[in-house]
Amino acid sequence: MPFKSLLSWILLFSFVPYGTAQQTPAANAAPKTLIGYTTESSRDERQWEQKFRELPAPDQLRENMRRLSAFPHHVGSAYDKDNAEWMLAKFKSWGFDAQLESFDVLFPTPKERVVELIAPTKYRAKLQEPPVAGDPTSSQAQQQLPTYNAYSADGDVTGPLVYVNYGMRDDYDQLERMGISVKGSIVIARYGAGWRGIKPKVAYEHGAKGCIIYSDPADDGYVRGDVYPKGAYRPKEGVQRGSVEDTYYPGDPLTPGVGATKDAKRLAISESKVIQKIPVLPISYEDAQPLLAAMGGEVVPEKWAGGLPITYHMGLGANPAQVHLVVKSNWDMKPLYDVVARIPGSTYPDEWVIRGNHHDAWVNGADDPVSGASAVLEEGRALGELLKQGWKPKRTIIYCVWDGEEPGLLGSTEWVETHLQELRQHAVMYVNSDSNSRGFWRASGDHRLERFINDVGRDIQDPEKPQLTVWQRARLERIARAPGAEERGELRRSSELRIGALGSGSDYEPFLGHAGIVALNLGFGGEGGGGGVYHSVYDDFYWYTHFADTKFVYGRALAQLAGTAIMRMADADLIPLSFGDSADTIARYVKELETLLKTEQDKQKEVNQQLDEGVFEATSDPEHPTVAPKREELPPFINFAPLENGSAAMKRSADHFEKALAKAQERGAAAYSNSAVQKLNQKLIEAERAFLDENGLPERPWYKNQIYAPGAYTGYGVKTIPAVREAIEQKKWSQAEQGTQTVGRVLQNEADLIEDAAKQLETLDQAK
Repeated sequence: MPFKSLLSWILLFSFVPYGTAQQTPAANAAPKTLIGYTTESSRDERQWEQKFRELPAPDQLRENMRRLSAFPHHVGSAYDKDNAEWMLAKFKSWGFDAQLESFDVLFPTPKERVVELIAPTKYRAKLQEPPVAGDPTSSQAQQQLPTYNAYSADGDVTGPLVYVNYGMRDDYDQLERMGISVKGSIVIARYGAGWRGIKPKVAYEHGAKGCIIYSDPADDGYVRGDVYPKGAYRPKEGVQRGSVEDTYYPGDPLTPGVGATKDAKRLAISESKVIQKIPVLPISYEDAQPLLAAMGGEVVPEKWAGGLPITYHMGLGANPAQVHLVVKSNWDMKPLYDVVARIPGSTYPDEWVIRGNHHDAWVNGADDPVSGASAVLEEGRALGELLKQGWKPKRTIIYCVWDGEEPGLLGSTEWVETHLQELRQHAVMYVNSDSNSRGFWRASGDHRLERFINDVGRDIQDPEKPQLTVWQRARLERIARAPGAEERGELRRSSELRIGALGSGSDYEPFLGHAGIVALNLGFGGEGGGGGVYHSVYDDFYWYTHFADTKFVYGRALAQLAGTAIMRMADADLIPLSFGDSADTIARYVKELETLLKTEQDKQKEVNQQLDEGVFEATSDPEHPTVAPKREELPPFINFAPLENGSAAMKRSADHFEKALAKAQERGAAAYSNSAVQKLNQKLIEAERAFLDENGLPERPWYKNQIYAPGAYTGYGVKTIPAVREAIEQKKWSQAEQGTQTVGRVLQNEADLIEDAAKQLETLDQAK
């Protein structure tokens, strides 16, 4: 059906620069005409969305969780497959064209685990989590995976124990200043401050031969609140399982860059770059306390002390604690079962809108991931009801429930790698969720979707503050916790909430980082259980229904939020990308890089001056001496002009696109065909992919996105413009210089595509 007018869909496909719009009641309200829609189609869409949002039911979400979390369902388990088949049948019953897609991947499980203190005293760690009275699934020992870290190296090592705080790179800088080497030692690090897989990686780089990771009560145990079952936090026996795959690439360790299908060429295990080089094992704080209490040497810095009732020491010294660590695994191939369900598009079937959440867990996984997967199922059920009422999405909708997320985003990555060319041609957006709880709306993603998801958030009522939308409540929460007047002022002036950037940690990573598909990660949190049972046997239905979203009203809100986003993108006439928001955000990133380099230059200049002055020698305590930092050359100046030019070009193109829309609006009721708009949409899809460089990041070629990537030494945490930022942080100056050239070209390519879209808009043939 031809467009009757461009007027209405122009109204909201314009760009509001950050910090210029005054905060008014209208800014809090959802716009009447939706971005990317005509006035007529916007009215129809709102009616269908309202019908959709009335359908998700807390009782159904509860039953979804009860069923999915009834037994442990890790990769390769019987109940993992059973859950996948059950969800497949559900999607088919709701009218989806659904199937299972299976992949065979390397998934090690523990064969032998030992942690024992052999000097100066003896203690053998229990390495198990006992059941809790009243919690029926915590006693399912026969089906539970033991406590371990997947993709640890096999090893049998003995050595002195050294405490390394969180085991991140900054902690090793502190160790160096204290004159402590971990070479030939086994390190013990507490969970937190970064992804667990960084801890053994950095330990190995510093010469350690083993790594133990424990949960300290200061971080998620009794220091934070009452422990389970009285409260939500980690009990003394609780252990955080988890993958320690290196950050080189996600997915199956043996098939990097290609889907793990039957005919895939696989690496030998010894060739994989993501399996750790030393043995690593997680333990509880009950098992950690005897080890830490036996350690001698210097008392740790004040900020390194945890919450155990002991004095924390660095280790080594005159009578060092000696530990024996054994990790041996079954290195087996296991099947994955991805549930993939489609609703074909009625107008643009070759444009795909994708929604996902994973279904596998380390144990029962009520919070992680079933709280999110339950919402996905409710969205599917509700969309099925709309289909019965005559609703037909314009674009194809694909609902996915992934397997193998916990070991390393296996199911989503293998699916993306298998269908990469199709996805790059057809995919419009990917929306992800994972754990979900009570509290405030959270959104992160590609900033070209920032305005779009802000508008969706304005349409969702907060379930426990019904006088507010989730957008309004999130904004007020940000004002309350803003660190200063400048930040509060921006929040009050702006018509949008800035969304966060995405690094890693869930299934959006292969879509955004490898395939170049704009992605969002959505959820609620901040007022639920606090995550104290994360990846333990106690993350189950009993815990969730006592300490998290106990009424399942925020599960309903997540279904309403994500389902509305999927519908709105699927039904839009014009793909609603916010180039202005993206250009503004990238300009901030460029300024951050310039500031980062200046900070590094000033810091090294000050260190060198203090070395000349003898500051470090004079202030070193003779009884507790420290080592002066190394003298280094000042960081060189870097030519940021390619980034600045690319960023400025993006801003000009975004402005041009806005003006082209305004001129089209002035022309009035011009009727344009679906085919003409489809060509424009294809140009916008090309613009989505423009952040990719096929050579990938330096030393990590799987990551193609040059704007967003997880840090090589953060794991979860994002590094924006990573080719430059990480090179500066790692003092790789020539690499940073090359990065400015590469990213500058990427930004110019994006600007050129936006410019082409603006010109295409100006020259659309009018129907006669």
